[in-house]
Amino acid sequence: MRTPYPHPIIAREGWPFLAIAVGASLLVALLLGWLWSLPVWIVSLFVLQFFRDPQRDVPEDPAAIVSPADGRVVFVGKARDPWLERDALKISVFMNVFNVHSNRAPVDGTVRQRWYHAGSFVNAALDKASLENERNALWMQTAGGADVTCVQIAGLVARRILCYVDAGADLSRGQRYGFIRFGSRVDLYLPLDSRPLVAIGEKVGAAHSILAEFPRNG
Repeated sequence: MRTPYPHPIIAREGWPFLAIAVGASLLVALLLGWLWSLPVWIVSLFVLQFFRDPQRDVPEDPAAIVSPADGRVVFVGKARDPWLERDALKISVFMNVFNVHSNRAPVDGTVRQRWYHAGSFVNAALDKASLENERNALWMQTAGGADVTCVQIAGLVARRILCYVDAGADLSRGQRYGFIRFGSRVDLYLPLDSRPLVAIGEKVGAAHSILAEFPRNG
């Protein structure tokens, strides 16, 4: 199943940055020559790859909890959900500057509440980033009543968390809902009876990698 996103390949958040980078490259090439403009073109290529945003095939299994981000799994285990004040299964995905930075809904559900908390910008690969860094959290509830907390966390370089939904929004699994610029992390807090399907160090892709699954009836 394809995720509904009308602007594939290049994220809309990157269009101004790409226009500036390409414009600067052309200007340097015209004023100083193509050889001198080569470093600026390399920067333009970096901007292009950073803001790529391809379509994704989303698993149709209703029990599947998909990754909200591209990156590497840096935590899997029991933890305290500070937003819903409950014990939960926590799975964290760290995004470096070479990953796709669109964020996707991990489950089908309704956003019950959204929180934003200003903070610092320590390395997002560290566990303390979950409690110290700038972050934006969504409490999602599935039709079956399962609570899922999805937290966007700014990193050492990231300075802008973008979230396009608020309380009352209905999201489909794999649907694009936000973006974080230049390196970051996403934490998922799931019901304790969810079964993790990934391990620390594993590389995952937003919308199509299954991080865990809800209990199956029967």
